[in-house]
Order: sequence, then C-alpha cells, then structure tokens
Amino acid sequence: MAIRSHPAHRASPVGQNPALDAAYHRITWRLLPFLMMLWILSWIDRVNIGFAKLQMLSDLKFSETVYGIGAGIFFIGYFLCEVPSNLLLEHVGARKTIARITLLWGACCVAMMFVTTPAFFYVLRFLLGVFEAGFFPGVVLYLTYWYPSARRARVLGLFMSAAAIAGVIGGPLAGAILTGLDGVNGWDGWQWVFLLEGIPSILAGLVTIFFLGNVLTDRPAKADWLTPEQRALIEADLARDAEALGPREHRILASLKNVRVWQCIAIYFCLVTGYSALIFFGPSVVHDAGYTDPLIIGWIMSAAFLFGGIGMVLNGRHSDRTGEVRLHCGIPAMIGALAIALVGFLVPASPALAMLALAVAIVGTMSAIPVFWQIPGRFLAGSAAAAGFALINSMANLAGFGAPAVMGYLRENTGSASAGLWLIAAFQLATIVLILAFVPPATPAGERRGTTGAAPEPA
Repeated sequence: MAIRSHPAHRASPVGQNPALDAAYHRITWRLLPFLMMLWILSWIDRVNIGFAKLQMLSDLKFSETVYGIGAGIFFIGYFLCEVPSNLLLEHVGARKTIARITLLWGACCVAMMFVTTPAFFYVLRFLLGVFEAGFFPGVVLYLTYWYPSARRARVLGLFMSAAAIAGVIGGPLAGAILTGLDGVNGWDGWQWVFLLEGIPSILAGLVTIFFLGNVLTDRPAKADWLTPEQRALIEADLARDAEALGPREHRILASLKNVRVWQCIAIYFCLVTGYSALIFFGPSVVHDAGYTDPLIIGWIMSAAFLFGGIGMVLNGRHSDRTGEVRLHCGIPAMIGALAIALVGFLVPASPALAMLALAVAIVGTMSAIPVFWQIPGRFLAGSAAAAGFALINSMANLAGFGAPAVMGYLRENTGSASAGLWLIAAFQLATIVLILAFVPPATPAGERRGTTGAAPEPA
C-alpha cells in the first residue's frame, strides 16, 4: 500500500527556503563539476570504439559481428562487478572508489591501441567493463546522500548531461584525431584515439586520490566547507525527506529479492537497449546515410548529443517541479523508440530526415534516463540502495551487450542497419508499457509539492 507523506514532513521544495536553496547551490557547485568531468571522460573512453570502428575494422579485418560482440562484451564485465563495486563505495567512501575506477579504465583505454586480434579486443573491452563498474550507480547513490527526492531528478539530469557533453566533445575530437593523426609515428588514427582519450582519465584518477580529499566528502555532516548552519539545514531536510518516503528497505539481501527491483530492471533494460544501440552504431548509421568523412560524422553526432543533454536537464527539472515521474520517463522513451524505428525507414533514402530522426531518438532516450533513477529511490535506502542501484544498472546494462551484438549480426547478414533498428525500437517502446504496469503514481500531495513522496505499491 502506498505511504502518503504529510505536508509538514516533506523536504523543502526549491524556492521556499532561500537559506536551504543556497546550501544546496553550494553543494552542487562543489560536487557536480568534478563528477561531471569524470563522467565525460568515462563516457568518451567507453564509446570511442564507435568512432574507432570507422578505421579499425578494415585495418584489422574484423567483421561487423566481431565489432558488435566486442562493443557489447564491456557490459558483461560491468554486470559481474557492479554490485561489489557499489558496496565497496558504501564502505570505503567515494574518493577512493572513484580514483580506483578512473585510473584503471584510463589504463585499459590506452591498452586498446595495441589490439590486433578479436580475442585481445574482447579481453580489453571486458576488462574496461570490469574497471568502470560501479562508477555510475555509485555516483547516483552518492548524490542520494546529499539531495532529497524533491531535488534529485534535476541534479541527476545535470550530472547525466555530462554524457551528452561527452558526445558533443567526443565526436568531433575522435573525428579530428582519425583524420589528422592517421599515420603519425607509424600509428593508425584509431590507435591515436585510444591513446589520447585514455591519458586524461589516468591523470584524473591521480588528481582524485592525491588532491581531492576535501572535495568529495562522503556525507553532508563531514563537509567542513559548509557552515554549521548549512549542515544543520541539509541534515534536517534529508531527515524530513526520509520520513516522507516512509519505510524503505535497508537490508541488502531483501532488496535483491524485492519484486520492485526486478521491475525496475525490466524497465531500464528496455531503455538501455535503445541507448546502447544509438551509442555504438550511431556513427555507422550516419555513415550509411552518406556522410563518410569521420570529422563530419563526429560533428553530426555532437549536435545530436548536445540536444540530448538539453533534454535531460529540462526534463529532469520539469519532473522535479511537477513531482511526476512515470510519464516524464515513459513518454520521452516512447518518442525515442518511434524515432529509432523511423531512422530504419529513412536510411539511406533520405539522409537529412534520417539525421533529424536520429537526433530525436537520442534526445528522447537520453531525457528518460535521469528521471528513471527517481523510481528505485522511492523504496530503497542505505546499503539496500547501494546493492539495489548497482543490481538494476548492471542487470539492465546486459542490454548493452545484446543490442550491439544483435545490431552487428543483422547488419552483417542483411547489409543494412534497418532490421536491427526496428528490433531495438520495439524493445524501447516496451519501456512505457512496463512503467504504466509496474510504477504507481506519486501521491496527490507529493505531486502538488514537487516531490515523489510516496513509496510505490507492490505490483
């Protein structure tokens, strides 16, 4: 049965307490810039394979199927290590966990320049998933320590927009490296992509461990960069939010057996299916549309991700303002799914319209993701949230293995990306169906005040 929050106990909405707003503003400027920078580096290192593919497949004589498996096997390593990594963050703190993750994924990205065989390709992509596991759900969990539910979708949207910024930066950067450094020092352009995009992650990991002890504070109570009054305001606001949400599961094993966790996995699996296909095969779709210059491909993807980032932030902000979560996740996902299907019809017959549909697909899919993460926070807390968030992310991201592998196989055997795009669109379209079936609306009181102040009823 849903637990209704009493107005007196809700966390303070944005704009009603200037002192509290100022405290949260200070937290945002303290934590978000560096976390976003790390997410940008992580995302670039994860998806640069989509641009390197434009050269490395012909250089190494890899098939589309080999590429699809290699791109997706990242998520197997991600799946296996996600929960342990997130539980480690709960026990050792954010700074040590983030530093370890960043150093290792950067080193693995650099090692990708030495790939010569499919087996070596698979091993390194698998290890990249192992090393990066825990970063995203760890940050999501970490931000729940600092922000109440009424402010969280906006903050998550801002953080996740870093993935869009990575697309804006990464596309033109990879295109410029592929065309400008091809053959320099005897290395191919794709090798330079992995080298030059992996080194910044290694440096960021070193900075995290040696210089940021006073930035990534584990909890508000330990933040000496907040005034005592600000710490008291934040702690009281978080306590009100926890009370408004009512009883939530704290036990790890119980959270893993919670049917609502598995419902969230099903929803996010469908969403990730579309997103991973767009990331790993987006550059190839642009190429199929007739744009063959790597630099032009990079700029087209950059523009699409720019609008995707804007959609993330605006949709998250509107979700917080209205307190509505289900449709703010489901409708953008549905729009993205329909646009993915449309791309399959338009490539290569109508390149300009295909690129417009691709941009809409990216905007819709990306805009749904930050709002989704409001849903599990309604019924999980503490160690259960650490395990539950990681389990949802890791299990759902198995779609990141399946989608590229299926796309590569269908592309190789049909000579077109269309069949794969239509299959992916069908999976993503199921997102809104599952949301409407499994996720109940917030209480009317919560909706009026801009907070998802109710725990969901069991389906």
